[in-house]
Amino acid sequence: MCQIYSGTNPELYQSISRSIRINGVVTSVRLEQRFWQILDEIATGEGFSTPQFLGKLHDEVVSQRGDIPNFASLLRVVCTVYLENQATNTLAAQTAKPANRLAG
Repeated sequence: MCQIYSGTNPELYQSISRSIRINGVVTSVRLEQRFWQILDEIATGEGFSTPQFLGKLHDEVVSQRGDIPNFASLLRVVCTVYLENQATNTLAAQTAKPANRLAG
């Protein structure tokens, strides 16, 4: 079973820093390549560039909670929530298909 995970392409867990502007301040965020890929996908789906999406996310979290102690950790969790929602939506769509065939 572990070979599924141990065989992960090392490029996917290579740490990469990107500079982004949040509230006019340039900051650097360091994440693994796979997380950047997921964030790029989320941003595109929301109609933003990745830096725009991160700035908007940052602003929304700050307005709701007042502080973000660890922005990189927040981004990793956002990615897992996104993947979880994708899996749930896929499962729901697959479950609904047989019912649609019977109705048609």
